[in-house]
Order: sequence, then C-alpha cells, then structure tokens
Amino acid sequence: MSWSERISTSDWPATVQSVAGTVVIAIFVVTFIVQAFTIPSESMERTLLIGDYLLVDKFCYGATNWNLLFPYRKVQRGDIVVFHYPVHPQQHFVKRVVGVPGDRVRLINKRVYVNGAPLEEPYVQYISGIRDPYRDDFPRTDIPSIGVTARWWSEMPKLVEDKQLIIPEGSYFVLGDNRDDSQDSRYWGFVPRENIIGRPLVIYWSARNLNNDLPGSPTPGDRLYHFAYAITHFFQITRWERTLRLVR
Repeated sequence: MSWSERISTSDWPATVQSVAGTVVIAIFVVTFIVQAFTIPSESMERTLLIGDYLLVDKFCYGATNWNLLFPYRKVQRGDIVVFHYPVHPQQHFVKRVVGVPGDRVRLINKRVYVNGAPLEEPYVQYISGIRDPYRDDFPRTDIPSIGVTARWWSEMPKLVEDKQLIIPEGSYFVLGDNRDDSQDSRYWGFVPRENIIGRPLVIYWSARNLNNDLPGSPTPGDRLYHFAYAITHFFQITRWERTLRLVR
C-alpha cells in the first residue's frame, strides 16, 4: 500500500491545515521578525567579514502598529544596523551607528568625536597608510573627495557648525568599522530612521570568500558554480570559529 493510500480522505484537511499553518508562521517570521543577510564587502572588517551570513532582528526597534505589544528600543550609538542604502534603496547596507539625532560629530586624524568627546572604538581597524583629509578629518567642506555624492556635497555645509556635523531629527550617521575602506555617511549622508531594517543578531554560517580560491572555475562569478562548490566543500570552506557567533 502506498503512502497516499494509507492516508484516509478525512486526514487531508488536517494535513493541509498543518502545512498552511507552517507556511504562515514562516512567512510571518521572515516578514516581521528575522531576515537573512550576507556581508558583501570589507567595510565592516574585522567585526563582519565577506562570507558571513547573518540573521537580522527586524523587531528590536519596533514595528509600526505593534509598539505597545512587544518590547523595543531606540537606535543607539554603537549599534550595528542593516538598512536600505539611501542612494539606491533596493540595496542593503550594514554599518555602525556613530551619531544619533542631536549629536555633533567630527573626525580629527581618523578619531571620532561626538559632542566634543572622543569615542572609544575598540572594534575599528585602519588599513591605509595614505592620509585622506576629507575622510580622516570629516567634515571638510573645502576639499572634495572621490565617491562623495553631489547631493551630499551640496547639503553637508548647511549642517556644519564649528567644524562639527549636526545630526538632524530622524536621521543617523553611520560608519564602517573598516574605517579606511568604507563607503558610509561621510560620502552619501544620513540614514533616515525609516530605512533601518534591524540589527544583526548572529552569524549563522561563515564561509571563506569563494572568489579567492575556486579551482578551475571558468566563470568565478557564476552563482550556480559557487553553490555547487559550497555544497561539495562545505566542511572545508566553513569558518567554524565564526559560525554561530553573536554580532556585537
């Protein structure tokens, strides 16, 4: 007797209901609670590496109509956040919040000062031996830099007072932890509150950058080839020391 024959007609409604319930719960979780995210660039090294796969908590900062039902908190200085890139909202970026509304931010020789006090940033790394006055002594309104958007270059001087950038209401100033190699708020401006998706919770898997060591691949950017290679070399490419690590 086949599996289908062993299930009576009366069992089908319960089976369908169970499957539908599982699907609804999965959609709810992915839509409102967590979201998978992959690190695409070096801008958050050493905190986050290319090949880290994250689960992002979409609930921690509150949901529009559920704020009275579930606990949430405000975006805080030092938080790592995932957000819609303001220049191209279809892209997701991950950076660290350095300035919140009302803060006055500046950099002096790469060191970040908020409201006149230096920030303690043990997670930051500097890899460039080349000095960039715009990047390292931000905000500079007299020296343009490669990568600065035209909109931000024209808007920024209106928000600078006493060589400090004033963060307006509803906006956040973010920087990458890899401070010398990060396209961040210095180059394109603030992250609006509504663009913030959530904050990373855990690295659920971490793999070496396959572009660096795929043997014999005719097209290193071929996703199908990457997928097949990852499946057949799962244990070799997994960075076990980073897998299931909490993001801080």
